[in-house]
Amino acid sequence: MKEWKQLDGLRERIDLLDVQIQDLINQRAATAKEVARIKLEEDKDAFFYRPEREAAILKQVQKRNRGPMGNEEMARLFREIMSACLALEQPLKIAYLGPEGTFTQAAALKHFGHSIRTHPLSSISDVFREVESGAAHYGVVPVENSTEGVINHTLDLFIHSPLFICGEVSIRIHHHLLSLAEDLGSVTRVYSHQQSLAQCRLWLDRNLPGVEQVTVGSNAEAAKMVRGEPGAAAIAGEMAAELYQLKGLARNIEDEPDNMTRFLVIGRQKACLSGEDKTTFLCATRNVAGGLSLLLNPLAKHSISMSRIESRPSRQGNWDYVFFIDIEGHQDEPRIAQVLKDLKEEARMLKVLGSYPIAVL
Repeated sequence: MKEWKQLDGLRERIDLLDVQIQDLINQRAATAKEVARIKLEEDKDAFFYRPEREAAILKQVQKRNRGPMGNEEMARLFREIMSACLALEQPLKIAYLGPEGTFTQAAALKHFGHSIRTHPLSSISDVFREVESGAAHYGVVPVENSTEGVINHTLDLFIHSPLFICGEVSIRIHHHLLSLAEDLGSVTRVYSHQQSLAQCRLWLDRNLPGVEQVTVGSNAEAAKMVRGEPGAAAIAGEMAAELYQLKGLARNIEDEPDNMTRFLVIGRQKACLSGEDKTTFLCATRNVAGGLSLLLNPLAKHSISMSRIESRPSRQGNWDYVFFIDIEGHQDEPRIAQVLKDLKEEARMLKVLGSYPIAVL
């Protein structure tokens, strides 16, 4: 009996806390609506989503967290609260590489929360066009995988696009073998995106030797196709399994257990300083001996950390390349501004694609 009384007391406390939490969330929502009113009075075309503001809030949430709930889970809860409040100001339309159930959709929901309108498109270039036209507020596109490297098409589109990178999000990629078949022995064909087939190459060779592998536009498309083909299987994620009601014949079949994919958030606005930022730019060297070394000298001179460099054909002439570079810091910081100025003097071409908050867990 004593234990039951203790449980009843704890449940009453939980009920009281729930009332307080609900009241505080509604107070936050009302304040968000007031922010929207003031912004619209100043500018009818005002931007409501502030990537640097949201990133700073989430980092503070994690910094002051004392448990027992983990930092990642606490940040996820606050992300959803912010998403719901922002939807009261302006429901965001987010374009992404579809169809429904892709990892890109999962990245969009992780970054913006579930109170958005997601808009699946058939190609990465379509996502760029949708945002450029103003039909979507932002877009989410994959840019690199920890196992298979960069997605070249995404980089190429930035060369001529007027859009800015205003955020990034990384998600852990777990691939599952999905099917209506009863067991592995019944599988005669595997569908998936080429990147996912590559990320599961060893598992497929070991467990499904000789089974035909068919490349399709996305993992979600593969899952959708499997619904109508006996003996077919798809490599896809949890969202696709739930959406298309497929059975998991094998889980976590990726060859690298720490398989991660990084996505970029693209938009028409620049992100302001958040305190922990990254800048991405593309540049082309002059046609001189040691051109790349000369180009990178300003980074070394100012002790700027470079986290990534990729080369891509410029498509303006044979053997002519542009370089995509990530550095730590924001272009509005004096030292980064000076570095970019020095780089511009050394480079044949320099284009800053955006400064944006470093991804929160």
